[in-house]
Amino acid sequence: MKMRQQFKPVKWSVWASLLLLVGGGLTACRENAINDLSPADSPVYITNYDRSVNFSQYKTFSLPDSVVIESNDAYSTGQTDISSRFVTNVANSLTAKGFKRVTRGDSADLGVAIIRVNNQYTGVASNPYSYYSSYWGGGYGGLGGYGYSPYYPSYYTYQVTDQYWEIQIVDLKNRPATGTGTDQQQLNVIYDATIRGTDITDQQAVDTAITAIFNQSPYLKATE
Repeated sequence: MKMRQQFKPVKWSVWASLLLLVGGGLTACRENAINDLSPADSPVYITNYDRSVNFSQYKTFSLPDSVVIESNDAYSTGQTDISSRFVTNVANSLTAKGFKRVTRGDSADLGVAIIRVNNQYTGVASNPYSYYSSYWGGGYGGLGGYGYSPYYPSYYTYQVTDQYWEIQIVDLKNRPATGTGTDQQQLNVIYDATIRGTDITDQQAVDTAITAIFNQSPYLKATE
């Protein structure tokens, strides 16, 4: 399923982490678009880019062989068969768009990161039924007059897991002239693609996702 977003340029601190680690209007197909989808249809591809950018000004890109693993604002790198397939397919797709991949350590116009997001959040919420714990054991004899008083705590904890893949491209050509750590954090993200829905667990799913993403990004090309 294709989705596009109104994009605003952002500056993301993960790129500072990436450089240290590797050395180098929203519309949907329909209301409740991801409900009741089959496994084949459940992936949602969201693409997003800076409308003020002319991508034909960029000629080269840098793409590490490893992917960034983001887990609750902590960053590391990893390499598996699935992540390697992502790297290969993204590199081939950008090359087909007219961009040239440079070797590690060489300067490039664009920086490309493939990110595996694996966040887990724990929260606390109030229990709306805690009020009734006193009622059931109150003056009416409890449940059936047996004096039974169930316990409802006033709060409970829950955990949410958020897993998806993301591709981000930053502008290295127009980055600040100085190379301090602070300036590394000021790289502008000019393109973003997110793959949500059913998790990607095989190489065929990677092929399908990358093909869909670049098919709905015709503006992403080195020459016009």
